[in-house]
Amino acid sequence: MSTPDASAPDALPWRSGLTYGLLGFPLAFAALPLYVVLPNHYARSFGLSLATVGALLMAVRLVDAVVEPWLGRASDALFARTARAVWLVGGAAALFQWLGMTGLFFPAVTEEAGLAVWLVSGLLLTCMAHSLLVITHQAWGVRLGGDDLLRSRIVAWREGLGLAGVIAASGLSVVWGPQAMLTVFGVALFLGWALWWRAPQPVSLRGSPQAAISVWQPLAQPAFRRLLAVFMSNGIASAIPAALMLFFAQDRLRASEEATAVFLVLYFICAAASMPLWLRVVRHLGLARSWLLGMLLAVVCFAWTAGLGTGQIPAFALICALTGVALGADLALPGALLARLIERQGAQGSRDGAYLGWWSLATKLNLALAAGAVLPLLQWLGYAPGSQDEQALQHLAWAYALVPCALKLLAALLLYVLLIRRESLPASDRRYPS
Repeated sequence: MSTPDASAPDALPWRSGLTYGLLGFPLAFAALPLYVVLPNHYARSFGLSLATVGALLMAVRLVDAVVEPWLGRASDALFARTARAVWLVGGAAALFQWLGMTGLFFPAVTEEAGLAVWLVSGLLLTCMAHSLLVITHQAWGVRLGGDDLLRSRIVAWREGLGLAGVIAASGLSVVWGPQAMLTVFGVALFLGWALWWRAPQPVSLRGSPQAAISVWQPLAQPAFRRLLAVFMSNGIASAIPAALMLFFAQDRLRASEEATAVFLVLYFICAAASMPLWLRVVRHLGLARSWLLGMLLAVVCFAWTAGLGTGQIPAFALICALTGVALGADLALPGALLARLIERQGAQGSRDGAYLGWWSLATKLNLALAAGAVLPLLQWLGYAPGSQDEQALQHLAWAYALVPCALKLLAALLLYVLLIRRESLPASDRRYPS
């Protein structure tokens, strides 16, 4: 295992990026299948109501989110031992994640009460294992260090291959079904875990002592709280369309399953293809201003989705392509901003997991709030899967497009006020410490 020269901006050869980032490919299979396909699957195939599915998803995600900071502490403890300990525990987590996802898509019960219990149990197993694996994998990347551009490249490898995983998961689950998706997921998970051992090794793994800190310590940092507020506002704005996309495509646009799969693939392909573009933008604008540009681009491209109706497939495909480009900024830049913040707080190489645990908690809360709030709200407004009522479909369109745009604008405002504007002020004029 080799250590990259973090002082050089181009010090991430493609082989190093691949061996580290490949695990992002199967880890992404727990995103779209769980939060987009699974609610649709249980509602349409097993007859569970949207309110029930949404409430259960939110409850599980809240429970999962609560333990994230402690999983971050566990990650720091693993890194304090050896790289092999991190890798072996990651392998066990990968196995449990595969078993949990397989059980979710092939439940052993059929009655409503049993399905609800099965759904909760399977989600808890899958999400806990996935969370530990994601946090340790991200902490490994944070500990590689480097300048803003190198951090962006490290995140781009992980998230870019994650997007490839989302594309594969969407095509397999929507067109070929859960069995094909789970087979590819299992093979990719093993390969990603095996290659992870060949990835560049952070210097800090070689015996640096770990300071015992409170799990709440990251939240005591004003700079981290500000970045977390922006991340959560933006994340909820992105999670709502993710939870509603299949319903919108199938019921509002009357798109076929093949067309729906094309929408998803196009969206994520454009996001992956935009990664090099956003790295170039970072060279000129920096991380925060580049992220702001991505947010504004997303609003401009997505707002007019609310006016689409039956059969407007080409228009929606264009929207998917343009908003996919904007998604590239959301994926590559916040993680790099977090890595820079961890380094500035003196936590790199010792307490990375503590920060990443809260970051992961925010991610889970975003998804929980989106599913738990929007799905029951839509049912209350009269929408149900397969509905042909025009008013109900209009409510679906507004929830799918306009609510996320409003939240995205709020995130952009917070980003400007809390990060960009503050960084431009002299240190003596800042009201709070950075």
